[in-house]
Amino acid sequence: MERLQKVIARAGIASRRKAEDLIKEGKVKVNGKVITELGVKVSPSDRVEVEEVQIEREEPVYFLFYKPRGVISTVKDEKGRKAVTDFFPDIKERIFPIGRLDYDTSGLLLLTNDGDFANLLMHPRSEIDKVYVAKTEGIPQREALRKLEKGIKLEDGKTAPAKVKMLSGDKKKQTAIIEIAIHEGRNRQVRRMFEAIGHPVSKLKRERYGFLTLGGLKAGEMRELTPHEVKQLRALAMKTEKKNS
Repeated sequence: MERLQKVIARAGIASRRKAEDLIKEGKVKVNGKVITELGVKVSPSDRVEVEEVQIEREEPVYFLFYKPRGVISTVKDEKGRKAVTDFFPDIKERIFPIGRLDYDTSGLLLLTNDGDFANLLMHPRSEIDKVYVAKTEGIPQREALRKLEKGIKLEDGKTAPAKVKMLSGDKKKQTAIIEIAIHEGRNRQVRRMFEAIGHPVSKLKRERYGFLTLGGLKAGEMRELTPHEVKQLRALAMKTEKKNS
């Protein structure tokens, strides 16, 4: 038996908090009966409907995917571009990406059908480090990198402090390879941060998410997360969320 809101969240319909709102608004039925009280538990055999649509009860699945460049981080794209879920043709569950990577950015992306888990990882108070390697136009001076470390003003506000490391610089080609770790998830954030210091990114790859790495995967390949990894991610997100609450 599981709490109704958790079942709704796991089905990817809404976050657990939003599921609670749907219940209180009388938009959820269990076996044909409208439920408005929180705390109701349901079994796998119970029929659950949200706004008159029966939800599919799936076992939660969790994947680590090496997203190639030129792929969009959505379930499908109205412009006909290749989406990350196109790489999972044999997966029957309705998976979706946790957060996103830009169309031209490659690297580590997590996908799941567990909405509750996804919302926990994406919550602003969940400060899980994401490590990127960027190839920049020009070689940033130490003072410019220090601005990124302290947090830099963008049009949607100042960024949180970042961890930045210069890996290499090519004076002949006037390019640099820089590692940057952030925990926020704003749209095109890393690219905008480097643009703000006058060194646009020509190539960007996410190499690490928390303790997870690409671990020998090639672009377009994926693997399932182990139950221990899922448990570790959940604990890491809850730890940082609790620290910042």
